[in-house]
Amino acid sequence: MGSKNSGRYRRLTPEERKRIIVLVADGMAPVEVAREVARSSRFVRLVVRESGGVLRRLEWDPSPARLSAAERETIRSGLDDDESFRTIAGRIGRAPSTVSREVKANGGRKKYQGWRAHRRAGDQARRPKPAKLVRCPRLRAQVETWLADEQWSPTQISAQLRLEFPDDPMMRVSPETIYQSLYVQGRGALRKELAACLRTGRAVRKNRSRIETRGRIPEMVMISERPAEVADRAVPGHWEGDLIVGKGGKSAVGTLVERATRYVMLLHLPGDHTAETVRTAMTAKIKTLPEHLVKSITWDQGNEMAQHREFSVDTGIDIYFCDPHSPWQRGSNENTNGLLRQWMPKGTDLSVHTENDLNAMAYKLNNRPRQTLGWMKPSRLLAELVAPTA
Repeated sequence: MGSKNSGRYRRLTPEERKRIIVLVADGMAPVEVAREVARSSRFVRLVVRESGGVLRRLEWDPSPARLSAAERETIRSGLDDDESFRTIAGRIGRAPSTVSREVKANGGRKKYQGWRAHRRAGDQARRPKPAKLVRCPRLRAQVETWLADEQWSPTQISAQLRLEFPDDPMMRVSPETIYQSLYVQGRGALRKELAACLRTGRAVRKNRSRIETRGRIPEMVMISERPAEVADRAVPGHWEGDLIVGKGGKSAVGTLVERATRYVMLLHLPGDHTAETVRTAMTAKIKTLPEHLVKSITWDQGNEMAQHREFSVDTGIDIYFCDPHSPWQRGSNENTNGLLRQWMPKGTDLSVHTENDLNAMAYKLNNRPRQTLGWMKPSRLLAELVAPTA
């Protein structure tokens, strides 16, 4: 079996291999790539595996995830007009931090040149760089020892090297270099079997370079525009929300957590968790609270919040959206969802829980002493905020 696949791989032309790499680097699934190149999906996976599971283009042709030459020229034009990074970022549809890093890495506001920055990015993307673990046998031996004998992670190894060899720059290596030496063929400075010592035990690295494909919600107001008073939790009335999704994505429960008190409310979503269902349930639940205790809600970019404008019109409450793949921006909500898994384990049907069941779960959490609140209960803290002052 192995010799047959290896023979097929040797007969692969450079043009075919380049085509496979380009399609996989663009985020296309192996099954779809197989149809494009008239090969089996098993064969395409073999190409992926022999490249360590993460493929990148063989020539400089940036994907939508990276800045294009035109975008870099737009940045240069904006700098010439003395525009802020946020204004420039809005024009090209990128994060302000992306523009800030790009300008800082290429000479700053005064010296930035779009064409030069693009050429530099291309050179960095395709420059072959010998792995440091190949050039330094002493470093390689130490890394192999800690991987095999101690089962340390690449991050732990990198940090420990700095502590044990503070004055020896040759005994430094980044976690990414260790991962590449384990996974990427041609950079295999470490023994391949050491990959089994990693906690994941994977023989192929998981590709995390795919582009976000979810539909963008119209007229989102991002978390960067949220009032400063929300961040320090000093003012009550600002909430975080999300869905806990059940088996097969067919059922869900909505969760709302107040940032200052950690008070929890759960949304019963019978039948489905479409945008209309979520909006209706959230509107009904929010209206059970005094107006001064509901000022804003921060949610992720899930499609269940597609009717955020209608919700804001109905309730007068602002909705702010987190950046993609940034769960820490709803830290209280993420923590609460983890606690709720005690009663709603992953991979189970959440539709079996009635509204009374959800109210009972919320009651237990709200009457549990919390260390982050100085061992006060969320329900008691909220009651003090609701109670009229003399």
